[in-house]
Amino acid sequence: MTVDLRTSYLGLELRSPLVASPSPLTGELEGLRRLEGAGVGAVVLPSLFEEQLTHDQLELDRLLETTSDHTGEAQSYFPDLEDYNSGPWTYLDHISQAKQAVSVPVIASLNGITPGGWVGHAKRMRDAGADAIELNLYTVATDPRVGAAELEARYLDLVADVRSAVSIPLAVKLSPFFTALANFAARLDAAGVDGLVLFNRFYQPDLDLDSRSVVPRLVLSTSEELRLPLRWIAILFGRVQASLAATTGVHTGLDAAKVLLAGADVAMMTSALLRHGPGHVQAVEEELRAVMAERDYDSVAQLRGSMSRAAMADPAGFERANYMRTLMSWSSHAQVSPGQATSDDPVP
Repeated sequence: MTVDLRTSYLGLELRSPLVASPSPLTGELEGLRRLEGAGVGAVVLPSLFEEQLTHDQLELDRLLETTSDHTGEAQSYFPDLEDYNSGPWTYLDHISQAKQAVSVPVIASLNGITPGGWVGHAKRMRDAGADAIELNLYTVATDPRVGAAELEARYLDLVADVRSAVSIPLAVKLSPFFTALANFAARLDAAGVDGLVLFNRFYQPDLDLDSRSVVPRLVLSTSEELRLPLRWIAILFGRVQASLAATTGVHTGLDAAKVLLAGADVAMMTSALLRHGPGHVQAVEEELRAVMAERDYDSVAQLRGSMSRAAMADPAGFERANYMRTLMSWSSHAQVSPGQATSDDPVP
């Protein structure tokens, strides 16, 4: 049975729904070439952070403020970000070189804070040849004076500013922590975004008791984390016009099939590729083809959304009622084999 994996994402025609999301692999040309050779449908470059843009300005100020060279205390006001900064111009060069290195669509990523930073660099990304832009709304709301409505309004204003400045496809990468996620997704859709990427993983810091410092702890995802984007893609499918992308927890062909069944246009991968290398894309594609063929799906178009909330006879599985069912499933299992915990036991 021939399986057609072609799909459309952000209005871009892709040869496969498997997309390489931001990682060190998409930050270098050799990684991009290997990913294309393994069969990805598109690549998303690592984010350009507005803090990097601020660093460039600080470096300019350092050169202009010559008197600071003579005052050690004054020098301490300038942060040392050499290891972190790659600079906007280097990033724009990477877009241009990526477009020459691979034939699949190249999606730039921007993590901004201020309207000017988003708009100006979105235009430069467009001019550098990016096929689309992913706006990464990676902000931790720590100010107790700022409510949800105000924060969402800021995001919508930023998105609207970028949308009015560039005509190339625009996706927004969301966190799952919005109070009324479906409403906010619909408002982004109305603002003209072409796609929604679900979800951003907030990397949680840890504490080092010996050095008394806050330290980063990078933990790669597992397939268990797929359930959150799976649920919300199934809920949003048919309710927004924007393309839907699943990210976080896609490690296997079965994972990819699930998010497509829920309604995603593409399945994005980072952790799986970091664990297994770019060649893992080919293994995921082979398994996806096998899963589809076994269930008589001959195309992604046929598969997509066929198990979304809108397509299910009982949509309660994606909503509150499923909580009670989950608890009851554990109780029923425990009654069958009281006190006999096995490796097959479900985790509540």
